[in-house]
Amino acid sequence: MSIVDSVTKAMVPIHREGWPFIAISLVATLVVGWFIDPLFWIGLLLTGWICYFFRDPKRVTPVGEGLVISPADGVVSLLGHALPPAELELGTEPLMRVSIFMNVFNCHVNRAPVGGSISRVAYRAGKFLNAELDKASDDNERNGLVIEMGDTRIGVVQIAGLVARRIVCFVREGESISAGERFGLIRFGSRLDVYFPADTQPKVSIGQTMIAGETVLADLTQPQAPAQPLTRVS
Repeated sequence: MSIVDSVTKAMVPIHREGWPFIAISLVATLVVGWFIDPLFWIGLLLTGWICYFFRDPKRVTPVGEGLVISPADGVVSLLGHALPPAELELGTEPLMRVSIFMNVFNCHVNRAPVGGSISRVAYRAGKFLNAELDKASDDNERNGLVIEMGDTRIGVVQIAGLVARRIVCFVREGESISAGERFGLIRFGSRLDVYFPADTQPKVSIGQTMIAGETVLADLTQPQAPAQPLTRVS
């Protein structure tokens, strides 16, 4: 393998959603830097960070019946039972919820937690509160999906945060999706909530770091546990 091939394989791809931001930052850097030299280097660093933010690394998704995979990079910030958003039509009883908080340094490409048919896509405008807060699930701008696999329905909700001002969703109702497949992206710091059947026993803990498309959140084929109260990062 040549040095060029080695470098190419080591480079992380950039998601197409990032290229307009990279281009704008680079042009602004060149124009401003032409007149003020120190700002050129600051702009160059900013452009590099934007490239880093929009990275889209390859992931190897575990394969197995009943596995629910993390849809986002980040840290588990909330874990327990909560009412799902009404627009998802998942019922009026609390479901098991795992919330994953993404800071501005996490990869923000979102991946499907399970494979199946997308029965619902629902967007709701809202506020831009700190995405780590529990009330962000109710108050913030969000976009939710419901994925059906047989008789089981899994909800996954993209939630905007303090910095995030744009939720992007690539899929539509009626489409099929595979576990680990990209379905959306959020700019720039936000949260994803995953809603399971109420008796699901998650395999993750508060504060645990997640890898989108790879970390197993739950195994729906294993014996499940009784209801638990909501807990969160202290």
